Amino acid sequence: MTVRAGREFLAIPGPTTMPDEVLQAMHRPALDIYSTQMVELTESLLEDLSKLFATKGKSYIYIANGHGAWEATLSNVLSRGDKMLVLESGRFAIGWGQAAKAMGAEVEVLKGDWRRAIRAAEVEARLKQDKDHSIKAIVAVQVDTASGAYNDIEAIGKAIKATGHPALFMVDTVASLGCMPFEMDNWGVDVAMSGSQKGLMTPPGLGFVAANERAQAVHKKAGLRTPYWDWTEREGTEHYRKYAGTAPVHLLFALRKAIDMLKEEGLENAHLRHRLLGEAVRRAVAVWSEGQVLGFNIAEANERSNTVTTVTMKGHDPLALQRYCKEKCGVVLGTGIGDLSGQAFRIAHMGHVNAPMILGTLGVVEVGLNALGIPHGKGGTEAAIEYLGENVGA
Repeated sequence: MTVRAGREFLAIPGPTTMPDEVLQAMHRPALDIYSTQMVELTESLLEDLSKLFATKGKSYIYIANGHGAWEATLSNVLSRGDKMLVLESGRFAIGWGQAAKAMGAEVEVLKGDWRRAIRAAEVEARLKQDKDHSIKAIVAVQVDTASGAYNDIEAIGKAIKATGHPALFMVDTVASLGCMPFEMDNWGVDVAMSGSQKGLMTPPGLGFVAANERAQAVHKKAGLRTPYWDWTEREGTEHYRKYAGTAPVHLLFALRKAIDMLKEEGLENAHLRHRLLGEAVRRAVAVWSEGQVLGFNIAEANERSNTVTTVTMKGHDPLALQRYCKEKCGVVLGTGIGDLSGQAFRIAHMGHVNAPMILGTLGVVEVGLNALGIPHGKGGTEAAIEYLGENVGA
């Protein structure tokens, strides 16, 4: 017996649910890639991406996922043997570091914890020890989708600046761009990267990189440059060089529509929507945690992200809950990954989401908890409803 039918709902942290308008934007014949329309489409997207990153620097579009965008950042500013400092707060900065190591860089991890965000003071202390400035780049994620941590990039940028250290500061915004404030120039970020499939509501397959003048200067001497990723190659006058070949036309039309939808909503309103819906999820989890089985992976409330909540589970199998929610009710929750494999599930609240989507997801989780006899505090969904009723004005 099930109560699922119709469209399955993705509550995973990427790829996220795509708006119908974005899907429809791709439903068109191929475009003449040498046309003025194609050039104007590219120019409009590059301009708007720089605005989303909040930078006066240049932006680049790659036919790649986030891992490809990682490689784009690394190959454009590092040389073999350069040292990179990875700021740990979960899985994904570590993954960026592993890519750098495979490419020939020396990688040091500033040890963190999967239950907390990066501590700016620890970054500052480590950089002060680096008297000979052997560290050439520092990498962090704004939101780690495995742990659910939100890192204060502004504070980390200030800490780096306070040391006077010349290393480039590079930030992964895959799980935050378009959902949470990000101020690349104001926060002292030299290189930022992102992907299409989360807050930007577009199919997987596009990676984005933005680089300021300091990064461009380092780029000129970088020894890991390769033709596909190379920023200089993409500055050529021929339009096809913006993509190192044929443009991903239909994905670009999808991205154009998604960014237009963000503009129509207003970026500040989109940020507020994510904050409200994220807090609604947290209110529900806080109530469920009273049963002593479920809990927040991130210990400090101000370090929990507005795009994904990682919920730990003790003494019960989170996969059983996920199977129930998917097979019986049509809601797909995120699995625990990395150090949290088999110990947690994740609720995404990013991109094309609204109150009925989030409240429906919470309601299904609560149905599953009841059906499987998993101890939990009663009234989690009601707490989310009450919070939104108090904070979404009439």
